[in-house]
Amino acid sequence: MRPAIPSAEHDGVTEPGPSKTRLKQQMQDLQELGHALTSLPADRLASLPLPERLRDAIDEFKRTRSHEGRRRQLQFIGKLMRSVDAEPLRAAVAAAKLGPATQALQLHEAERWRLELARDDVAVQRWAEAHPDCDLGKLRALVQATRHDAQLPPEQRHGRAWRELFQFVKLTLAKH
Repeated sequence: MRPAIPSAEHDGVTEPGPSKTRLKQQMQDLQELGHALTSLPADRLASLPLPERLRDAIDEFKRTRSHEGRRRQLQFIGKLMRSVDAEPLRAAVAAAKLGPATQALQLHEAERWRLELARDDVAVQRWAEAHPDCDLGKLRALVQATRHDAQLPPEQRHGRAWRELFQFVKLTLAKH
């Protein structure tokens, strides 16, 4: 005979709890989250609100080399994950995965601004309106140096102004 699943009672009507399949899926999800936690760098892992026992289990997983040992340790991590709030951990794992993509987008935006600033003065005005706290004098000097460098023959170009303009734009965008 199968054991009864705990149920909730509302207004005298008994509703069944989650199905066995659903419970297994929740446990599998927690185990997968635990596996994702094992791939986080140590400094990011240290900043997470983890119980000491779970932190030790993750460290043990990283030290384990045999396939079967790692599988069993993952199951143990999944079991320990049942007692923690999983949402902040999911957010940390998602942030770790999105980190490089976000950085790439920031670099693409900086490159786009650099090209626009080097091409026309209207872009300098738009930049000044979008970033009123930046050093506008330095920006104009960098834009002028970049334009001057672009007019030189290729063998005389150094590209320093082009790089400095990019760094200025990137740092200003990072502040916002």
